[in-house]
Amino acid sequence: MSDFRKAAMSETTTHLVLGKPVTMPVQVRTATAFMGMFSVPVGPAQELVAHTGLEILQYRPGHGICTLVFVDYVDGDLGPYNEFGVCFLVRNHHNRGDGIVGDWRSLVGGQAGALIHHLPVDGDFTLAAGRGIWGFPKTLADFDADHDSSTKRGSVSADGALIAELTVAPGLPVPGRGLAASLAAYSHIDDVTRCTTWEMNPSGVRTRLGGATLRLGTHPIADELRSLGLPRRALASSSIPDLRMTFGDATVV
Repeated sequence: MSDFRKAAMSETTTHLVLGKPVTMPVQVRTATAFMGMFSVPVGPAQELVAHTGLEILQYRPGHGICTLVFVDYVDGDLGPYNEFGVCFLVRNHHNRGDGIVGDWRSLVGGQAGALIHHLPVDGDFTLAAGRGIWGFPKTLADFDADHDSSTKRGSVSADGALIAELTVAPGLPVPGRGLAASLAAYSHIDDVTRCTTWEMNPSGVRTRLGGATLRLGTHPIADELRSLGLPRRALASSSIPDLRMTFGDATVV
């Protein structure tokens, strides 16, 4: 019998993952994160994601955004673990074929989505849950990350090879709730594209133009990032010392 059995409850859904129940919505009560956002050429980026049926969003003609993010999940329903995300801003799947004007409307209106293209983690349980419930492309990796210093640094390796090392310099405080948002996160494994809505509530956000230094290793993911012209100067970088998240079941696109 599969490890992933889904049982309908009165107002919730429960999944059995490696013998443990995971009830929706999942709560992340404490996490920290830092990220760098990089401009990438649309053509090569679109080739990488074409199998998902999604389209790279263009913040200017011919250019999309790839975000590299390190997250330390300190307290949450999936337990503590580290994560590294390679993400692309994409058009909402209802807005395929939009041009640059539509893309800017999506950016300003918060309608853009994020395709989680690679998602290395360092925990077996979150790997099983991520792949089985939401279709996130989680793989096992090794992490060395400093989320506590003013300058953030993280490296991630797999199969004995460095994927990436990212350093993020201190930014300026973002007033209010900062980057609080409802985010459409897309995923694709086993020939299925899914969408999961994440509610994010950060505090203490700092951001700046540039500010991120990227070093790539010899892992195939690093080679893929090189095919996009990375490393290069970051468009912007951010750090989030206190991040809370809530997300429910995925829907098939």
